[in-house]
Amino acid sequence: MANDNKVEWHYIDPEKPQQNAFIESFNGSLRDECLNEEIFDSLADARRKLALWRYDYNNVRPHSSLGNQTPAEARRALEQSEGSAPGALAQSETDDYQPQGFSL
Repeated sequence: MANDNKVEWHYIDPEKPQQNAFIESFNGSLRDECLNEEIFDSLADARRKLALWRYDYNNVRPHSSLGNQTPAEARRALEQSEGSAPGALAQSETDDYQPQGFSL
């Protein structure tokens, strides 16, 4: 898919996670807070538990790197000030995406 869209590949060097610190931090949080703490009984159970963790991560838990805001709060703040940072947010190519709800 990346090649079809003419996206260049940039690999990080082995043993150099600091070259991609944001994703390394996220991966560590996902592993520590979810994957190492849960037992998944099925694929559906894994999807449900990951959806709950993702909701908590993005909408409930403040992040110190975002000034103790949740990612959702930080995004809303950026959207409100987008005039001072045009193009700072990734734009969806289509408007037909509908987020799936989840239930316990």
